[in-house]
Amino acid sequence: MVRHYSDQPLAPEVIDRVLSNALRAPSAGFSQGWAFLALTEPEDRARFWPYVPTRVEQTPTMQDAPLVVVPLAHKQTYLERYAEPDKGWEDRAESRWPAPYWHIDTGMAALLMLLTAVDEGLGACFFGIMPENLDPVRTEFGIPAEYHPIGAITVGYRAADLPDQPARIAERRRGAGEVIHRGQWGKH
Repeated sequence: MVRHYSDQPLAPEVIDRVLSNALRAPSAGFSQGWAFLALTEPEDRARFWPYVPTRVEQTPTMQDAPLVVVPLAHKQTYLERYAEPDKGWEDRAESRWPAPYWHIDTGMAALLMLLTAVDEGLGACFFGIMPENLDPVRTEFGIPAEYHPIGAITVGYRAADLPDQPARIAERRRGAGEVIHRGQWGKH
């Protein structure tokens, strides 16, 4: 995750690739219950940053990223899709879902944007929007209430003078032996 950007603009075709590759993400039942708010104009990005004050305070050069994307999950799309005849859940009950795939699938679409940024030689960062700022973000940008922002992504050229990664990050990175269990929990 890159948190320090130069103010070098992105070519429109690069922005289009980052955004359109998100559409290749898997989705349960091919529901595609997502939308993406793309902020490319400086004045639109400036309207966004007050809603993530901690991020701005800790890493002010994130504001230099020429692209901010807010991935939005739409639960109703999934509930309706799985009530169709080929799925057979006529009651649209959220309780049938073992996990909120509307969030998971939107997260996968966000990951494809991050990977596309890397493929383009760019930096990118996924970060959260605090719960108390979700409704204000919806209001500011006219996002319908049924769409849930799962976070935001910055994309741009890395700043030339990136600070070193704090040692605590490397210390906290969990190794494969801690998280991969082969055939049985506890077997590494």
